Amino acid sequence: MVYRWHQNYFYILYISVHFYISEFVFFTEEERRVRANDREYNEKFQYASNCIMTSKYNIITFLPVNLFEQFQEVANTYFLFLLILQLIPQISSLSWFTTIVPLVLVLSITAVKDATDDYFRHKSDNQVNNRQSQVLIGVTLLYTVYVFQADLLLLSSSEPHSLCYIETAELDGETNMKVRQSLSVTSELGDPNNLAQFDGEVVCEPPNNKLDRFCGTLYWKDCKYPLSNQNMLLRGCVLRNTESCCGLVIFAGPDTKLMQNSGRTKFKRTSIDRLMNTLVLWIFGFLVCMGVILAIGNAVWEKEVGALFQSFLPWDPPVDNFLFSAFLSFWSYVIILNTVVPISLYVSVEVIRLGHSYFINWDRRMFCSRSNTAAEARTTTLNEELGQVEYIFSDKTGTLTQNIMTFNKCSINGRAYGKKALTDKTHQVQPLDFSAWNPLADRDFCFYDQSLLEAVMVGEPAVHEFFRVLSLCHTVMSEEKREVLVYKAQSPDEGALVTAARNFGFVFRSRTPGTVTTHELGKAVTYTLLAILDFNNIRKRMSVIVRNPEGRIRLYCKGADTVLFERLHSCNHELMNITSDHLNVSYAGDGLRTLALAYRDLSEEQWEAWAERFRGADKATDCRDDRLAAVYEEIEQDMMLLGATAVEDKLQDGVPETIAILSLANIKIWVLTGDKQETAVNIGYSCKMLTDDMTEIFIVNGHTVQSVREELRYNLRLVKASFLNRDIKKYFPVSVDQAHALEADMEREFLETACACRAVICCRVTPLQKALVVELVKRHKKAVTLAIGDGANDVSMIKTAHIGVGISGQEGIQAVLASDYSFSQFRFLQRLLLVHGRWSYLRMCRFLCYFFYKNFAFTMVHFWFGFFCGFSAQTVYDQYFITLYNIVYTSLPVLAMGIFDQDVPEQRSLEYPKLYEPGQLNLLFNKREFFICIAQGIYTSVVLFFIPYGVLSHATQSNGVPLADYQTFAVTTATALVIVVSVQIALDTGYWTAINHFFIWGSLGTYFTILFAMHSSHISFTSVSLTHLLVSGYLLTLIPNLYYFLTVFLQVRNTQLVLQKKRKPGGRVGRGVGSAGVASGSALGRLGRGGSRRSGYAFAHQEGFGELITSGKNMRLSSMALATFASRHSSSWIDTLRRKKHANSTGAQNTPPTGEDSAASSQTPPLSTSSSAAGKAGQACNEPVLTHSPDDIALSVIRCPEREVGECSTGTVQVNIHLKTSSSTNCILWG
Repeated sequence: MVYRWHQNYFYILYISVHFYISEFVFFTEEERRVRANDREYNEKFQYASNCIMTSKYNIITFLPVNLFEQFQEVANTYFLFLLILQLIPQISSLSWFTTIVPLVLVLSITAVKDATDDYFRHKSDNQVNNRQSQVLIGVTLLYTVYVFQADLLLLSSSEPHSLCYIETAELDGETNMKVRQSLSVTSELGDPNNLAQFDGEVVCEPPNNKLDRFCGTLYWKDCKYPLSNQNMLLRGCVLRNTESCCGLVIFAGPDTKLMQNSGRTKFKRTSIDRLMNTLVLWIFGFLVCMGVILAIGNAVWEKEVGALFQSFLPWDPPVDNFLFSAFLSFWSYVIILNTVVPISLYVSVEVIRLGHSYFINWDRRMFCSRSNTAAEARTTTLNEELGQVEYIFSDKTGTLTQNIMTFNKCSINGRAYGKKALTDKTHQVQPLDFSAWNPLADRDFCFYDQSLLEAVMVGEPAVHEFFRVLSLCHTVMSEEKREVLVYKAQSPDEGALVTAARNFGFVFRSRTPGTVTTHELGKAVTYTLLAILDFNNIRKRMSVIVRNPEGRIRLYCKGADTVLFERLHSCNHELMNITSDHLNVSYAGDGLRTLALAYRDLSEEQWEAWAERFRGADKATDCRDDRLAAVYEEIEQDMMLLGATAVEDKLQDGVPETIAILSLANIKIWVLTGDKQETAVNIGYSCKMLTDDMTEIFIVNGHTVQSVREELRYNLRLVKASFLNRDIKKYFPVSVDQAHALEADMEREFLETACACRAVICCRVTPLQKALVVELVKRHKKAVTLAIGDGANDVSMIKTAHIGVGISGQEGIQAVLASDYSFSQFRFLQRLLLVHGRWSYLRMCRFLCYFFYKNFAFTMVHFWFGFFCGFSAQTVYDQYFITLYNIVYTSLPVLAMGIFDQDVPEQRSLEYPKLYEPGQLNLLFNKREFFICIAQGIYTSVVLFFIPYGVLSHATQSNGVPLADYQTFAVTTATALVIVVSVQIALDTGYWTAINHFFIWGSLGTYFTILFAMHSSHISFTSVSLTHLLVSGYLLTLIPNLYYFLTVFLQVRNTQLVLQKKRKPGGRVGRGVGSAGVASGSALGRLGRGGSRRSGYAFAHQEGFGELITSGKNMRLSSMALATFASRHSSSWIDTLRRKKHANSTGAQNTPPTGEDSAASSQTPPLSTSSSAAGKAGQACNEPVLTHSPDDIALSVIRCPEREVGECSTGTVQVNIHLKTSSSTNCILWG
């Protein structure tokens, strides 16, 4: 036990003295037993310590473990084997330093890189493991603000009734506040003396990954008390608005639920790496074949010819016959020809990847000035994989959205309010100024419609009643912080609505268990709170019943429009139709989260009779929830409609544009979120994954595995039929339970159906289920996957995908620490993939093609020479040239090409997303391209060997002396080789920089400098025959290369001319405005979506806050500031993308009118005698909608949270499907 204390800082607990690694568990834990203040009892179970270890090495294990990992590479083992062969004198004709120098260089560079990476892991582990906490024999005392470092059972807190307010962003990505409460029997244990005497024992479930469940029992004082998740404080949660709390550690270190959901770190390799391993084996087989051929030749030569020289040139011991000579010759040629796969290849690959990583780190266009965060490549091994991504799996909250709500529009009594901030390019609408007449207004609130403020000021009863509902019907808490009114909302939706009412003069000030106090236009009004009809996922609404100072009783209700409209009085039919038009045409089309408001007057007799039934249901011991729901349903009838609100869940900047561009690049985007169905659908529309030409959404129920399978197959048949017949005008409901769909016997049907669709949204999924979906696509589609998220709940998905990207946002750093790349905004993903990823893939492919070409051209000369040297394993080149060829003469030019080369500028990469597709199809480097490069290298070697051989064999100098000596031939061939491969890389280079020029021509200069320094006194290049030889050899070698260069150049030039002609009518992506629309008759209508209106009510809301408020247990809170974010990023240019994509379609795009409908209904009598004033109207956002091509389909799968994979379901699985098969085929599926 380690005790540490540090005043006013973060603290963490250490509870076990046993070294324990969770992976090596020799027993299966069936239950966990923890006894407070009893160290000896707890230590006998050998539970895991709270030490987190993500590093791989230590000082002792680094060298053996790292070498073991490196020699798992086929190439490293291969070169070690060659080094051993070179140490045998009878075999090797090369010195050992030709292999050991590059081998040691490769191993050293890789070891330094691995040691550096592991050093930072150690540093991160030490930072986490050395946080401090006040420990009292296993009981931890924590202070605000504190990040919990173990899973604790809450014993007591400084808040009334031992409530504890936490933020769970690290676990589920949600930044809204949640509440936990200790058992009443332990709520008085806050005093250290009482804690020291606490000897309770907890018996609970073993460590598991279920974040929303905990089952256990506390045994204390001969009594037992049930424990649930509401009593637990999980690792990764942040203590908020609570001065201090005490907890008992239940799970520590790797046993915590956060770490259980993290999954194992997997060693990731790129598809090019895997292909290279295969090619190395093929090359080794080719090398063996060449060795066998030359060995057979040696045996034949030694038997037929070599025997004639035995008298004066005998075999060296222990060679005693031609077969053994052939055997030794085989191994000698294996050593000589090993340069077909030089070890410098792997050094060069690592250097190129390192350069690409630095380019990502240095990219200023991926730097977020607001958070002062730059993009970071946390690995150097996956850069080219970024250019081959086909599937993106994204989290929602904190990744696509900011989880910040703004009040944008509203419809009151049939009139729509709300304008955009920008009406045109020359005139900017200024936000309303509320501070002049409302001193309690929130200065960060922005609204742009003056007419709503005027309606409040003139005292329109319906408008007053509208904002009165918003100020009364909620569960928000308030407090004064430095004379500033601060709201603490349980969901951001409620915070936005209450803030809107506050600015328009209806200010919620405070509450008690029985009253709600507001300031209505400067006048304090206190309402008696009679009842709160709480929200839940089934009701999709909440209500309050209040009595005003005059004694009138009224029920106020807000909820999903589809639910609330069914409970209106019949006289509201006309107003309901007008409000529905506003919801469907204006609000839903802009991706806003909508909410309907209504009221009902109650007589005293009605209230008394209902209250009696309510108290009876509340006290029921069986089926309490069902009884309460029936009582709520009874009173929420015959209501009068007031209007509707429209709240924007602010997306991250550039999300719609990024998704649009990535979709045009043929990248499929799947959203995997733990949020509710409505939330995910709203965000799908907001970020343009889903569009409003998806008309009706149907709901069906699935119960069994067999029914789910049949429905999946049925839906897949309909989807396929929609591709064949685009005139089918039917809606296809499909039932899918994802819990069953992820089972082994049904996953193929699920995957086939999902992959037939353009976009997929999976809801209510656990962290491990996210990883299962990613693994499913990886296993069956053989496609490169990328997972992006920002919370600890995304770690498992990030580790499972081929590439993991962490968003360094407000949800913590767990996702960043587990990721391969990180940045602060989702919009940077398009630049990471379309620019850096595409360039990295292109550069690596060109590098590999050229590298294999130059080395086969270099090595195959030895093969041809073997037929002219008696198969004696004599080398053509001298040993210095063999050593320096890949290290000095040809290394820097190919590195420059691999690091700096480009085919098109970065702007074109973003304007033409289709340029990304060759990487997805793996067109630039595959087995076919490899064989082409090999064939070109072999052809070059033939020319380089036989032309000098043919000329020099009969050439003479001017004095008659023959030129046919070995050194002249070797230098001539080597010189021709260096010049040819240098010219070849000049032809291959597509983007010239000063570095390219310096390296290419500098390498040539270096070669000639070394050549003349070593051989100038022995070699003369004045021979006319030799000059003719070099010219002829170069031309013959470069003929196919020049032909290839000219062909590609002309193709690129013609393509550019065609693109320029095509751009004239439509413009480029993101630049000009195209003129073509979609096919006629396929209007971008927002019609017919009546049943699928997107209600934004309390998406992050939890059931039970109403009961908590009326009990009075949470009446004292600290402050929590509400963050403000920039206005929604404009996405008007998406229309250009849409027109670009449909440039060849006929007909014009028809969009329904979106004008405001205004109608008058009966005036609503005010509940209070106070008058009203003030308001801001939300920003209308009539953005053009990006439509998919006719064969695009969008699919959304939503899973209920109560089930795990493989468990049976007795409940109902809701699955919504939409399939439109006119001009655009779309399908949404969720369960």
